[in-house]
Amino acid sequence: MINYIICDDNEEFAIKLRKIIENYMMNYDIDDNYHMFMDYGKEFKQKISKIEGYKVYVLDIETKNGSGLDASRYIREELDDWNSVIIMITAHNELKYEAFGNRLFLLDFINKFDDYEAKLKEDLERVMKNYDHREKCLTFEYNRVVKKVDFKHIVIIEKEKDSKKCIVKTTYGEYSVCKSLNSILKSLDDRFIKISRSCIINLEQVREYDSVENKITFKNGTVSYDISRDCKKKVFESVRVCK
Repeated sequence: MINYIICDDNEEFAIKLRKIIENYMMNYDIDDNYHMFMDYGKEFKQKISKIEGYKVYVLDIETKNGSGLDASRYIREELDDWNSVIIMITAHNELKYEAFGNRLFLLDFINKFDDYEAKLKEDLERVMKNYDHREKCLTFEYNRVVKKVDFKHIVIIEKEKDSKKCIVKTTYGEYSVCKSLNSILKSLDDRFIKISRSCIINLEQVREYDSVENKITFKNGTVSYDISRDCKKKVFESVRVCK
């Protein structure tokens, strides 16, 4: 899942940016969401703090209500997000050195009057190279569409009762997958363990394991008691090592 967050006080230009990105993303079978803003007010800060998944910001450096540099500083310092990509795109080319001088780890600073479309596409190439090497993904078909979910965002995978399907629960939603639990497990890495005949968990998403109540609590608040007697010791040791 890639989230593109676009902020520009020129609505027409913001729509052009979105179309450029959408056309580019048609080359990939990756989920992409778009979040559009016209300024850096309260709504912007509230909403970006709740967006899950990989994020790419395309920001105007100046709007009537706020600065793209201040927004970038909020992303990096207040949200402690140093992984998301930030691209500045503006008509104020004279602010380029100030933007990079703030040490906000910007990917690029694009001048709206200097072939911005070609430069944005170049940056999207760099974004996708980073994304492709960033995390392994679980690939499956959902509603006749091929989906890819980063391993790091998978919380728990459960077999549906009286069904051949499984439910993949992630940090941002869940999917019904027409695969057996064992076939899914074979495509995962060692951060995942099977804790019963009907359940796989991501150890990196575990907040704690209460061996007395035999309860696993995940970072997003999800709770599971589906730990078989034979797996209790394995779960305890695995969670302890992962911590």
